[in-house]
Amino acid sequence: MRLVFCGSGEIGLPVLRSLLDAPSHKVMAVVTQPDKPAGRELKSRASAIKTLALKRGVGVFQPDRIRTPEAVRVLRELSPDVVVVVAYGQILSREVLDIPRIGCLNLHASLLPRHRGASPIQAAMLAEEKETGITVMWMNEGLDTGDILLSETLEISQTETAGELHNRLAEIAVPALVKALAMIDQGNAPRIPQREDLSTHAPKMSKADGVLDWLQPAARLALRVRAMSPWPGAFTHLGGRVLKIHEAVAVEGHGKPGTFLQADAEGFVVAAGVGALALKSVQLEGRKRMDAAGFLRGFPVNRASSMDLSFSQKG
Repeated sequence: MRLVFCGSGEIGLPVLRSLLDAPSHKVMAVVTQPDKPAGRELKSRASAIKTLALKRGVGVFQPDRIRTPEAVRVLRELSPDVVVVVAYGQILSREVLDIPRIGCLNLHASLLPRHRGASPIQAAMLAEEKETGITVMWMNEGLDTGDILLSETLEISQTETAGELHNRLAEIAVPALVKALAMIDQGNAPRIPQREDLSTHAPKMSKADGVLDWLQPAARLALRVRAMSPWPGAFTHLGGRVLKIHEAVAVEGHGKPGTFLQADAEGFVVAAGVGALALKSVQLEGRKRMDAAGFLRGFPVNRASSMDLSFSQKG
């Protein structure tokens, strides 16, 4: 089968690697977003998808917009049977959707129609759902609204971060696509319409989503810390400076939200709306990540200290 792969996020790496290794398929080209500036010096950096494609000798196409006449012309010349899309970051126009002989498949990191949109992994975690998964979908012009070909389910651990869940979803995406392509090849791939009454939307995350609101229960704060890891990261403000929270757990405790209940060699605990949050790993603005005890040695706080609640309430 002649394939074109469209993807930019690292969740697509195992899928692309498996397609490149499959003797029954030929990846005609990889379409990915233009290189973007990264790091302190803002140097242009290729995505991991582009790096893998070039290493394997596959042509890379990086249009600013995939719906332009030039992009459409390039894709038509590739004559794909199927276009496989994984976290590409652009919506395909009807003109692009009509190019492949069979159709365009999107691998979405949720159990559609739940959590359509850019942040399905974080959305499933914040909704306290017990499971999520990968949906292979026939693409249409809507945002993750196409007919479902198949879904693979994965249980969400109560201790994992969004980054860890992302990596597990990336791995199950491979057998999901292999199964979907085999069904297409055999002529028995279904098209199951999504139920609109069950749909939810997962908009793109911004840095503001990482702000911890200390009026919330500690269990919700611990969940947000995990759901925002590694990006945009959970944070609060201490002494007017950003304090990033890398790891935290809910514990028993009572006090005015945002105030320290414990700040000693054992670590530090902050009161929440219900219960308290034990901060295990933190990073003060301009400093390295460290455990709580190490942080307190260089930045002592006491029971009279508190987080800057005005920031969290704005967030």
